[in-house]
Amino acid sequence: MPLRFHKMHANGDDFVVVDSRNSVNPVTGSMARRMGDRNRGVGFNQLAVVLDCDDADARLMFWNADGSTLDVCGSATRGAADMLMRESNAMSIAFRTNRGLLTCERTSTGAISVDMGKPFVGWSDVPLAQEMDTAELPLDGGPTACSMGNPHCTYFVDDLAAIDIATIGPAIETNPLFPLRTNVHFVQIIDRKHIRLRIWERCGGIPLGSGSCSCGAVVNGIRRGLLDDSVEVECDGGTVTVQWDGVGSVFLSGPVETTFSGTLAGSWSNR
Repeated sequence: MPLRFHKMHANGDDFVVVDSRNSVNPVTGSMARRMGDRNRGVGFNQLAVVLDCDDADARLMFWNADGSTLDVCGSATRGAADMLMRESNAMSIAFRTNRGLLTCERTSTGAISVDMGKPFVGWSDVPLAQEMDTAELPLDGGPTACSMGNPHCTYFVDDLAAIDIATIGPAIETNPLFPLRTNVHFVQIIDRKHIRLRIWERCGGIPLGSGSCSCGAVVNGIRRGLLDDSVEVECDGGTVTVQWDGVGSVFLSGPVETTFSGTLAGSWSNR
């Protein structure tokens, strides 16, 4: 049957939202992979499916463009929140995810803020292949690791322009130290409240931005004593704000925008 979708982006970090409330989830790994194809499908970094939920406004499930699943996507969560808040004329909404309950609010500027939950910093929670201090991993460059529901590895560098992300990123993503692979960040600190971030995304490549990666990079910078508790994160596509007090939840705020909506033909979506 035809499948309705909404193409959105957060500072160029593009994603698709499929609203499957009151129906059976139509998305499989194979369909997500075909939809994610930028030449033959819709194209996206992540796909979020909105489902019915008993203990929240809705449930979100997430897919990467290669057909694999992930527990959380900060950008797509904000996009789904924007869509459902406009629908219900509400200023806040809560989603159940594999990461836990994520509460979203619309700020006075119209941006969407999401409580991304507490970061995980223990080696087995990232996860890493063996016990070690996640504040400085035994890899060249001494990166820092954490999890925001997906694994993150952060390098702090003097000059982003000198980093060959397309070569270094996939090598670190697939390093045996990371049994589930990892997102890889390269951070240049402008000052304690402002960083420049470029990303190699797990299962994805080099995106214009990423909500969860922005959170992971700031968490790791605060853990290293390099950043304050509220940081402007400047990605290739734009800027988001990440706040963390070092103890509780991480808060991510930034804009989202709907690009277009469409319908996949039944003959295509049923293949």
